[in-house]
Amino acid sequence: MKKFLSSFFGALLVLFSVSGQAHDLPDFTELVEKQGAAVVNISITQVVKGPVAELQLPFDPDDPAQEFFRRFFPGQVPGRPGLPREPQEHKSQSLGSGFIISADGHILTNAHVVDGADEVLVKLTDKREFKARVLGADKRTDVALIKIEAGNLPVVKLGDPSKLKVGEWVVAIGSPFGFENTVTAGIVSAKGRTLQQENYVPFIQTDVAINPGNSGGPLFNMKGEVVGINSQIYSRSGGFMGLSFSIPIDLAMEVQNQLKVKGRVSRGRLGVVIQEVGKDLAEAFGLGKPQGALVASVEKGAAADKAGIEAGDIILRFDGKVVTESSDLPRMVGSTKLGTKVVVQVWRKGATRDLTVTVGEMVDAALPPSQRGGKPDNSARANRLGLVLAVPTPEQRRALGVGHGLIVEDVVNGGARTDLRPGDVILSLIHKGNQVDVKSVSQFNELLAGIDKGATITLLVRRGDMQTFVTIKGQANK
Repeated sequence: MKKFLSSFFGALLVLFSVSGQAHDLPDFTELVEKQGAAVVNISITQVVKGPVAELQLPFDPDDPAQEFFRRFFPGQVPGRPGLPREPQEHKSQSLGSGFIISADGHILTNAHVVDGADEVLVKLTDKREFKARVLGADKRTDVALIKIEAGNLPVVKLGDPSKLKVGEWVVAIGSPFGFENTVTAGIVSAKGRTLQQENYVPFIQTDVAINPGNSGGPLFNMKGEVVGINSQIYSRSGGFMGLSFSIPIDLAMEVQNQLKVKGRVSRGRLGVVIQEVGKDLAEAFGLGKPQGALVASVEKGAAADKAGIEAGDIILRFDGKVVTESSDLPRMVGSTKLGTKVVVQVWRKGATRDLTVTVGEMVDAALPPSQRGGKPDNSARANRLGLVLAVPTPEQRRALGVGHGLIVEDVVNGGARTDLRPGDVILSLIHKGNQVDVKSVSQFNELLAGIDKGATITLLVRRGDMQTFVTIKGQANK
């Protein structure tokens, strides 16, 4: 009997323990009901030009069947591989997510979601659809601000990411693989993560299931407040693997404030190349512990150079803030306004010294006009091709990996038919077999002046990480 009672009470104890654990699990239903309506689905359409597939048919060039293919398959030359074909336009579509931050239709999403979009369509949870305008996008933080013409819209509540604790529950709402308003949950895995080539964002790392289509959607805390924008995943397969990264909402709101007012983001700049200070380097420079940002090189004439910062200095403090790791410095400098004087503490030859720096401004390489402060009337600056061109700065050339060329700032007066777009870099002009490197606006315009307006010319263009040839026909010229 005693053994039976012991087993009975043991079973009850396990039952109550399991019941108690189940009771402690979070309930996300109220959060989703209150905040889900402010999350939107974003559909992007981009017009892409490219060659069509070549038909391999054994037709003689004089065969009457050729007329059939000319009429119904324009641009294709059956049975004659290698012959020039007209590029064909087709539409490319992709999906993303976003969330409404103002009742009059301002929406936050990722810059990579709307990058290169010819049309942005926003779909609400009530099935209404609106065309959106991209007010601005910042690639360095991957934040974009778009606007739809609507009123009395549901709006998310914003939280404080600094109060997030590692291990607490968070929820994502978005459209993974196009499945609208999908809810996933997890915990905060880490804070202040720095990813390769992403020095301006202290990412929130979570294990929330994020997949393609979730990009731009909100990350909520348990109070129903947005604490981040879901931006990236780490994956070997292209799908969720338990490593998701979100942009803190306070940083995103700082960016959107500038995008809303100026259409672009201004950032401070020192003009130094830095690297991490590891244990070996700390010992080599006589530092007590690994810390700070080691200056590998200083750009001549830049803010750091004028302030007396030298290669081999270790920056320990910037404007009174401790530089614990090298990745801290770009965020500190970037958030400082142009022309601000700050004190920089450096470690040099076994001792600290304070230097006063007047912060310069970072100019992003190959930014379109929408990110440079609106859309000015550039018609007076355009050449006969309808192109507004500028010589890249040394920093832009380094960022683009080019030694020469001209940045296309704008395309006006019908020049869009050339297939050039803002942000392209013209490297060379090719005409009648002669290829000339482009080095200045005046040189380029002189080359154009020597070419008949009805002639066809070809340009070697750098677009993103790729180079391509763009042909401009005579009728596109003014």
